[in-house]
Amino acid sequence: MSLSCGFVGLPNVGKSTLFNALSNGKAAAENFPFCTIEPNTGIVPVPDPRIQKLVDLEKSKKVVPATMKFIDIAGLVEGASKGEGLGNQFLSHIRGVDAVAHVVRAFKDPDVTHVKESLDPCRDLDLIITELMLADLEMLEQKLAKAKKASRGAAPTPDSKLDLELTERFLKSLEAGEMPQYDHDSEDETRLAKQMQLLTLIPAFVVANTDEETYKSFGQDDLTKALVAKAAGLGMEVVPVCAKFEAELQEMDAEDAKTFLEDLGATESGLERVIHTGYRMLNYITFFTTGPDETRAWTVTKGATAPQAAGKIHTDMQRGFIRMEVISYDDLMTYGGWNAAKEAGKLRIEGKEYIVQDGDCCFVRFSV
Repeated sequence: MSLSCGFVGLPNVGKSTLFNALSNGKAAAENFPFCTIEPNTGIVPVPDPRIQKLVDLEKSKKVVPATMKFIDIAGLVEGASKGEGLGNQFLSHIRGVDAVAHVVRAFKDPDVTHVKESLDPCRDLDLIITELMLADLEMLEQKLAKAKKASRGAAPTPDSKLDLELTERFLKSLEAGEMPQYDHDSEDETRLAKQMQLLTLIPAFVVANTDEETYKSFGQDDLTKALVAKAAGLGMEVVPVCAKFEAELQEMDAEDAKTFLEDLGATESGLERVIHTGYRMLNYITFFTTGPDETRAWTVTKGATAPQAAGKIHTDMQRGFIRMEVISYDDLMTYGGWNAAKEAGKLRIEGKEYIVQDGDCCFVRFSV
């Protein structure tokens, strides 16, 4: 399962340049709006140092990392919710992603036209969020009559009543200029909210596209301080990324890249920060299957049971689940292999109620 992350922003904020730098893709990066018409897609491996250590330990012939899909979506303009620019086509492309990276411009370049003629990432973020809210507001207004009819029918269901309640609650929030909220601990609210496919409910964070100087001083100047505060008010993190640095990192070996990042005062690249932010927002964790034939990383949502995790490997494994044999990554590395860890009593036999943990190395027993 690849996490899909859509890059959203105004034209000429450098989305396609960032997309190319992060995914090493080939999207055109031209100095005019709507260069990106169809979403460009790039798939990158999720950085995880554990997987190579497992490969080395088990002498695996094949390695399959977890992946993240980047989608470069065409530039948003004011009035998109009313059909301006690419309008509905743009909005429909956002609905299909797991997470959204709102790309805002924090770089100065007189040679690249700014659609608003001045540099203000807070204003740009406001414009993006407003357009998404307006699109959701219109969608919910159309839905309200149907939701009322369903809840007042001859035999209203608990779902129809809750659906109306959520619709009215979300409408009230959006009309007040606030982001809609629901109880994430409620399975029913979560399920119905996801079915609505509201743009403002997609987990989101902000990517600040910087120049070299702004990257080095990020969060210390008034412009980027204001952006961090603005995003925090919306419940979003800000990840500063300099496309130039990311492109340079792509050409370096591991040791040179480490030195380069240390010189910048960074512990990880922009690519790694974007991926790790997406994983954290979506509550994703990684478990492994490993052996001489193959070591593979699998992604599941935190709280997934053993059968649900087994289903990521193959649907038959979930359907015919018997048990899961588990050794933690740390124990596997400490004892130097599956058999040694097993002899040391570190192998656990887990049943259907087991909640898979990040770093679990698993073998599934099943019968169909």
